[in-house]
Amino acid sequence: MSETITVFTTMKNEGPYMLEWVAYHRMLGVDHFVIYTNDCEDGTDDIALRLEAMGIVSHVNNALPKDGGNPQHQMMRRALRHPKVREADWLMCLDVDEFWNIRCGDNSFAGLIAAVEQKAGQPVDAISFAWKLFGSSGNISLEDKPVTQLFTMADLEFPHHSSRAFGLKTLFRNNGKFTRFGPHRPKGVEEGKEHEIAWSDASGNLFPAGKVGWRAWRNFDHSFGRLHHYSVRSMDGFLIKRDRGRTNHIKVDQGQSYWQDMNVNKEQDLSIQPIADRAAPILAELKADPELSRLHAQACAWHRAKVSEIKMRPDWVEFRLWLADNLV
Repeated sequence: MSETITVFTTMKNEGPYMLEWVAYHRMLGVDHFVIYTNDCEDGTDDIALRLEAMGIVSHVNNALPKDGGNPQHQMMRRALRHPKVREADWLMCLDVDEFWNIRCGDNSFAGLIAAVEQKAGQPVDAISFAWKLFGSSGNISLEDKPVTQLFTMADLEFPHHSSRAFGLKTLFRNNGKFTRFGPHRPKGVEEGKEHEIAWSDASGNLFPAGKVGWRAWRNFDHSFGRLHHYSVRSMDGFLIKRDRGRTNHIKVDQGQSYWQDMNVNKEQDLSIQPIADRAAPILAELKADPELSRLHAQACAWHRAKVSEIKMRPDWVEFRLWLADNLV
């Protein structure tokens, strides 16, 4: 019997992007998604509920207390108790703008685990992939097309564009060795037992678990893949992202510094396209569901209307002009 993989995530106003992301990672071997939503206006929660009715997703209302809070941190605390999380063999915290580009074996998570453990010579507890940032690719407006097709200009394999450009995401065994979740890696290893954790980079090279932070370490090997991070998308899409606010640092503005750090268009990278092509039939099947099709179209319409409304705000004119001057 194959091992199960569950992804847990938090979303707010991500409706146009959900179906592609779910289809893509289902093709890689993810069995289930636990989606926490809060304060959605575009129907993100309705899409999650429909996917739940189809048996693909578990949806959780992640409403924040009246005095505020951090949606992502609250989600990670709640995920510890979710039945689908507790019963999975492997887990990962992943955002809807992140896509695992596995470049070994059959490009699946099962193939990745096998390749890493063969190289490491032992079972592993955690496998980290480092971001590869993808920029706007010169796209201004919102288009109802897969992000893996629209955004093909990216950072170099090395060196990294900025100090934010090599964050990690981690696939890890749900074997009791980790008692807390972080957005980039599992945590909560019992003091003095860090040496019992087999933690691999993206090529089967082990690294001391006690030294793992949120970013790739020196000599991190990307041979088995990268995590494609479409953090800004189009210029209009970024307006909505900034207006929505961040999921982890909610009081920090996603403004000019974020765009400069994350909008990277240094080289074309089409390496994810064969995997995206294989996921296309799964995406088409999801969109063939009348209710999902309606909700997806409704979300896209909401986002276009929101962009129009933002462009009417006098206090956003200067920022929009700056974005246009720094599109690539």
